[in-house]
Amino acid sequence: MVFDRGVRIEIWSDVVCPWCYIGKRNLDAALAGFEHRDDTQVVFRSFQLDPSAPDQPTPAVDYLAQRYGGGREQAMSMMRQVTTVAARAGLDYDLEDSLTGQTLDAHRVLHLASELDAQPAMVERIFAGHFTERRSVFDHDSLVELGVEAGVPADRLREVLAGSQYRDAVAQDIAQAQVYGITAVPFFVFDQTYGVSGAQPPEVMTGVLNKAWDG
Repeated sequence: MVFDRGVRIEIWSDVVCPWCYIGKRNLDAALAGFEHRDDTQVVFRSFQLDPSAPDQPTPAVDYLAQRYGGGREQAMSMMRQVTTVAARAGLDYDLEDSLTGQTLDAHRVLHLASELDAQPAMVERIFAGHFTERRSVFDHDSLVELGVEAGVPADRLREVLAGSQYRDAVAQDIAQAQVYGITAVPFFVFDQTYGVSGAQPPEVMTGVLNKAWDG
């Protein structure tokens, strides 16, 4: 159903996807100049680039080298490239010693935050924590700290992380991504009608926002 107060934007992303934070920041820039910003709703949906990622966090450069081939130097080159693009979006990435791993728990926390109307702040804290502050998005204690900073009660965070709540919600998001044919993120869906793939620049987002509003 179309958001009844304006434009509804659903964003499929993974918390360890560097392009997803860039895409979010570009959308933020577009929304800042959108005259109907107050009538726009943004909802983040779960997507796992690698559902089989290890539970034990591992150096991202080693993981990329193994998954995509080409060795550590190619992985480092990929990191330098995305860091340069991030800087253009006003983000100061610190990826050289970053970790990657299983993101299910972070996605469950984002669903909890959505239920408490704190998802925008939670998304920003997770992205900033991971990409610019060298904070873990895999360790439960770290996720609790990030959540508290976003306004989510610590007791609810610990309760969710200790159990399996919101696993089904994460799975439903991923299933919907498959229905849409989403194979890479970020992926933006405007009013269930217009899809935008990748971290497109603000002017592209502005064009789709206007199209969705007028549509």
